[in-house]
Amino acid sequence: MDSFIEALRDALGSSLPAGGVEVVETHISWVLLAGDYAYKVKKPVRLAFLDFSTLAARRRYCEEELRLNRRTAPDLYLDVVPLTPGADGRPVPGGEGEPVEWALRMRRFPAEALAERMARAGALGPAQIDAIGAAVAAFHAEAPRAAPADGYGTAEQVIAPALGNFDQIAAVAGTGTEAAALARLRAWTAGEGQRLGATFAARLAAGCVRECHGDLHLGNIAFLDGRAVPFDCIEFDPALRWIDVASEVAFLVMDLRAHGLAGAAWRLLNDWLQDTGDYACAPVLRYYLVYRAMVRSKIACLRGAAEDFRAYLALAGALAAERRPALVLMHGFSGSGKTTLSEALLEALGAVRLRSDVERKRLHGVGDPLARTGAAVEGGIYSAAASERTYGRLVDLARACLEEGWPVIVDAASLRRAERERFRALAREAGVPFAVAACSASRETLLQRISERAARGSDASEANAAVLQRQLARSEAPGVDEAGDLCAVDMNGEAGLREGAARVLARLGA
Repeated sequence: MDSFIEALRDALGSSLPAGGVEVVETHISWVLLAGDYAYKVKKPVRLAFLDFSTLAARRRYCEEELRLNRRTAPDLYLDVVPLTPGADGRPVPGGEGEPVEWALRMRRFPAEALAERMARAGALGPAQIDAIGAAVAAFHAEAPRAAPADGYGTAEQVIAPALGNFDQIAAVAGTGTEAAALARLRAWTAGEGQRLGATFAARLAAGCVRECHGDLHLGNIAFLDGRAVPFDCIEFDPALRWIDVASEVAFLVMDLRAHGLAGAAWRLLNDWLQDTGDYACAPVLRYYLVYRAMVRSKIACLRGAAEDFRAYLALAGALAAERRPALVLMHGFSGSGKTTLSEALLEALGAVRLRSDVERKRLHGVGDPLARTGAAVEGGIYSAAASERTYGRLVDLARACLEEGWPVIVDAASLRRAERERFRALAREAGVPFAVAACSASRETLLQRISERAARGSDASEANAAVLQRQLARSEAPGVDEAGDLCAVDMNGEAGLREGAARVLARLGA
């Protein structure tokens, strides 16, 4: 341990029980955990990707780290404090003398609060995943957007580091049983990068490149007071945080996959997609998933962690090859369990879910999925014309996702034959498996669920008893010619949910 850090540790520990200061070291910093606080000191190093070699630079980057992390964790990041010689010569925070070093002071939290620890302990459940998805979407919504002239997010800037991963790996592990896999993935990355060049440029022009976190994985998210709190973003290289928001969420999705939590990964992605509406990321999502897995593979390789290197390399290969488009259309009255079943299906199938209740509002400028519009049963955003626009948007979004090899679930009532036929035609056009998940429940159950849902205010649906009555009167039951695509699901109980999900998956051959 560095002698200066030893002295700081001893000084901080002078008022704490013996052994009360823990030192965590990385390749660019030390973090001293002392009582209720954590002090982060940057190492005086100059590397290819950063320069902390002067005291002024270390102070500047401490202040930048404070500024950036206060965006997501204002209660954690307190201040930047000078370390000055105390009466006994040991460095102390906040003294009056000339600073000999600078430290970023943070509130300490239990290690068990880390999302990564929770994932390993099996404690990262649906509520926590939803909280992460909401927190990331809210952060991205407020993040500054890059202008094309800023130089961030260009096709060249996206592709170069992705290919650079392979060059760095080849320098230390260019031969062996993994060589063929590396060659295939490098060729795939180069080819996809060329194919997506115009898409990268379009996303930059559309404002999708923003000042993100840059290193957003489960180890940099803590659960504090029930909230998901991202922390420890990248401060030393703007190019690593001024990135496509899809690259950022892909890191989390990949990380969950690496932890063996594929269902949670898809749940988080759909949470983020529903909140942001960024379904236009479908073409670039797989590219970024592979890129993030290869970053981790490279780091493991450089550290000599052979098992992790191979695991991330295998994950990158699986993600690159994972094209299994299919289309599921939900069908049923309000309260019949369509959203509940679609939620189970998206995790089991690994699918993108499109919700009519959400996209209808988005089309009409209502960004909050839980907002109540107060529109009449057949008026406003629920008029016939509005419904036609909504189903048209669902078809367009579904087509774009299917073209990129993603399975799609359309969560809509689809009570009219013409509505169902639009998606059947899309499935034929795309040449993908198609299933209609027809959910049913007793009238009493329908009314009860609608009432309870309205009381909670926790769902995008605005359906009430009047809406249900209109649906019952005007719905068009599937005809005999639709029977081949139909998967009838009795959603009166939990058994129906399990059996129905299995039936739909079997229909798709999944």
